[in-house]
Amino acid sequence: MIGRSLKGDKMRTVKTAFIAIVVCFGFLVSSSYGADVAKIGVVDFQKILETSNAGKLARGEINEQGRKMEADLKKKGEKIEEAKKKLEREALVMSNEMRAEKEREIRISINDFKSLQKQYMANFKEQEKKLVTRIQKELLKIVAKIGKKEGFLLILEKREAGIIYSPDTIDISDRVIQEYNAVFAQKTKKTDKTNKKQ
Repeated sequence: MIGRSLKGDKMRTVKTAFIAIVVCFGFLVSSSYGADVAKIGVVDFQKILETSNAGKLARGEINEQGRKMEADLKKKGEKIEEAKKKLEREALVMSNEMRAEKEREIRISINDFKSLQKQYMANFKEQEKKLVTRIQKELLKIVAKIGKKEGFLLILEKREAGIIYSPDTIDISDRVIQEYNAVFAQKTKKTDKTNKKQ
C-alpha cells in the first residue's frame, strides 16, 4: 500500500544519517566539558516522528497523498477491467481487425497503468523523504540545543544505534518532543499570521 508511512529501507537511511550527526555532535561537546563528564542520552527518532505534532502532520500529509494516488489508480484499473469485459461480451460480433485493435488498446492502457503506478511510487517516496529530512534537520537543532545546554557527552538514536537496554532516565525523547512541539506551534502561528495578512 502506497500510504504506509515512514517505514522500511528509506527510514533506515535517514536514521543512519541522523545517528551519525548526533554521535559527531556528542564528541564535539565532550571536548568542551572535559573527560570526567559522562552524561549520555538517547532519543527515539521513530517515537518522535509518530508522536510529535510536526510528525503527525507530516504522516497525515503523506497518507493523504497515498490515498489520492491509490484512488486514482483504482479508478484507472476499473476502467481497464470494464474495457476487458466489454471486449469479451462483444468479441463474437466484431471483425478480427476490430478485435485486434481493441486488444491493442487494452494492452496500451495496462502499460500506461503500470508506468503511472511506478511514477506514483517514486513521487510518493520522494515526498516522504523530503518530509522526513525536514523533520530530521529540525530535530538535530533541538537535540544539539539540549546537548549543549545540559552538557551531554553523547546522544544516540535509540533503535538504529543498536541499544538493547537503556534506563528511562537517559531517554530524552519526551523532552525533545516537548521542545519540538513548542517550536512547531510558534512556526504555525507565524504562518497563520502571514496567511491572514495576505
